Formats: sequence, C-alpha cells, structure tokens
Amino acid sequence: MGQGKQAKILSEGQIGATQQYLTTSRNSLRDSVIFLLSVKSGLRAKEIASLTWQMVTDPEGSIGDAIALQNVASKGKNGGRTIPLNRDLKTALAAQKDFAAAKRAEKGFPFDLAANVVTSERGERLSPNSMAHWFKRLYGSLGFDGCSSHSGRRTAITRWAKNTSRAGGSLRDVQELAGHSSLATTQRYVQGDTAAKRKLVDMA
Repeated sequence: MGQGKQAKILSEGQIGATQQYLTTSRNSLRDSVIFLLSVKSGLRAKEIASLTWQMVTDPEGSIGDAIALQNVASKGKNGGRTIPLNRDLKTALAAQKDFAAAKRAEKGFPFDLAANVVTSERGERLSPNSMAHWFKRLYGSLGFDGCSSHSGRRTAITRWAKNTSRAGGSLRDVQELAGHSSLATTQRYVQGDTAAKRKLVDMA
C-alpha cells in the first residue's frame, strides 16, 4: 500500500474533538469505547467488531489489564495478541460493561462474557463492514478528510513507535502490539516526522 493511499493519522486536536463529539452521541458509552479501541489499542474494524468481554476481563469477570485478542477475532491465523489496556480505555470498558449488564438484568438475563463488547442498539453483533462505515460516518461528520477506520490504528502505531525508546522498547514491540507478521509492514504504518529527523541528524 502506497503512502499516499494510507489513512491519515489523527492529530491530538482531532482526537480531543472526536472524544468531545462522542459524548453527545446517542450511544456515547459504546461509541467512546469503539473510538478508544481504535486509537489507543490500534485495533482493526474487524477486531473491534469481533471483540468479546472474555477477551478484556480477568478470571473474576472484571475488566483486566490487557486485551487478549484471539486469532479468530483478528486478521489471518496469527493475528491474535495481547495488548495492555490504556487507562482511559479500561475506564470506558468498565462503564460500558456496567451498562450492558444492567440492560441484560432488565430483561432477566445474566451478563454473558461471551457476548460482543460492541453491539447494535438491539444487542446484535456488528459486522466488520458496519464498523468501518461507523468510522466513515464519524469522521465525515467531523470533517476529517482522508480519515477512515484505519486512522486510529495508524495513529496508535505511529505513537507507539515514537515512544519506544522512552519506554525502553523497540520497533519489534510495536510490531507485536499491532499484530503484524512482518516488521516491514509496521514500518509502512508509521508516519515520519520531519522535525524529528532534523533532530536525529543534528544529534549525530
């Protein structure tokens, strides 16, 4: 995929504007979780649509410290991976889980950990295509040209890559978080920074 065809990454201002916008949506808790799964955990549209509560909870059924994404929910046979949960995302997931449990209780049903984290208003699973269209509508409403369901993923991967040295990691860690089989694929996702390049050259 050529650089020109890649989804645009989101700026800090765009991320903040999106989060603010989603607080006013009809399904604000769910919608915030969808966005954070994309921009904080780098999940693909298919992975968000396929994520179940079992993949984000600990043995006691509480929101855990990581997403245990299974291969069946990802791309290819080896797309499954473990992604530590971002603090904001963990809080949002806990709120969404409480809401979902209350809705089930109203109907006389116990909470089902095998259920999807993200569902329609009727409680039905969303398809990967529906999820991609959700992002398209979101960014279209905000006037973010060139953004798609992959924008949050590219944003997360680029940020991880920029912070690897500060965290004591490497691009290999980013590759594993992204679920890429090839390091070259990860490198294509990362957007370069002209100012950073200048600093690197000056430091040599």
